[in-house]
Amino acid sequence: MTVTASARPTGHPGYSETLPCEEASVSAARRLVRTALAAWQLDHLADDGALIVSELMTNSVEHTKSRSVRVTVSRPTPDWVRVAVVDKSRAQPAPRTASTTDTDGRGLVVVEALSERWGTDLLGWGKRVWAELHTKAGQ
Repeated sequence: MTVTASARPTGHPGYSETLPCEEASVSAARRLVRTALAAWQLDHLADDGALIVSELMTNSVEHTKSRSVRVTVSRPTPDWVRVAVVDKSRAQPAPRTASTTDTDGRGLVVVEALSERWGTDLLGWGKRVWAELHTKAGQ
């Protein structure tokens, strides 16, 4: 697994890593998000960003047959951070209402609560599920 950083028009590098689509990769995805946010001096977003990527990764692990996923952390504009997970499934995620006794089913509700906005981009061979955090949040 190799982490890549590449220049972006905003002047902030984007970070990405391809990981096996398995539960053990969730912690690596959290580290990538925390590393990117620390590099951008946005540590106040680290907990929310790490939890968001955990939920997005877990959805890919549990609901796709992808062998690997791509995790990206980017700054589409100076005021926004985008955390995304790309997998080879074209099935779109949808928040659901979990009962009080359910042990899962709250992931997208958590993503929606922690992010300013989130969505899905369908790709020719899969999808990208992303969530955005405003860089001024919590300051």
